[in-house]
Amino acid sequence: MNEHGSDSTPVRFETRGHVAVITLNRPEAMNAVNGALATAVGEALESAAADPQVRAVIIIGTGRAFCAGADLKELAAGRSILSATPEWGFAGLVNHWIDKPLIAAVNGFAMGGGTEIALACDLVVASERAVFGLPEVKRGLLAAAGGVVRLQRQIPLKRALELALVGDGVEAATALDWGLINRVVPHERVFEEAMELAERIAANAPLSVRETKRAIYGAAAAGSDWSLPWSDDPWEVNRAARDVVFASRDAREGPTAFAQKRPPVWEGR
Repeated sequence: MNEHGSDSTPVRFETRGHVAVITLNRPEAMNAVNGALATAVGEALESAAADPQVRAVIIIGTGRAFCAGADLKELAAGRSILSATPEWGFAGLVNHWIDKPLIAAVNGFAMGGGTEIALACDLVVASERAVFGLPEVKRGLLAAAGGVVRLQRQIPLKRALELALVGDGVEAATALDWGLINRVVPHERVFEEAMELAERIAANAPLSVRETKRAIYGAAAAGSDWSLPWSDDPWEVNRAARDVVFASRDAREGPTAFAQKRPPVWEGR
């Protein structure tokens, strides 16, 4: 086993045979994403993609959370939570394509950006204690890291709208019923089950696996019926909505109220 990083680093990266493991390591912040974590995740994915011995990748969190999403205290302080390579997207992952299967081992709380990380992964193995949701509307924000783009493509539209507009979380069993995740396992087995799944994938022909992943995503994109009048690119729609929301006073108020531990006062602008 090869491992990089220590307990003081925001991300640990190791390889176990043909499987790379990326561990979010900010348990004191429920693995919320700041710039250092995003950069480290992106670099770990690059390492996994470049290593010919790696055939599958697992991402998991330390402590009781998988990922609590964006670090709102960083946002409230005006600090960036983007990686050193912004085109990788939120957490250095949500717009970061690699052709090796990426498995989210959701070991606990996965709200906001945590759910968006899961949406960006190819497969999701969840602890029975896991909770998923997009609470951005409760903070005057928008699930712009793939929530509004990917959610309605992975679960039925009515379910997606309920999750995104209400902002409440759903337990793992509900997420499984809705088709958001692949399987629910006993809490103490979440990593082992994800590793077993990764090893089953890694036992297959590497080129076949990579090209199969690439072809499935390519075919899904080619077959999309995205006929809204203002764009044929869902990420352009996402960017337009993000620009409006994140420029608003409410987008500043939500994180500030969170940091000050008080109810937000919305202005609607």
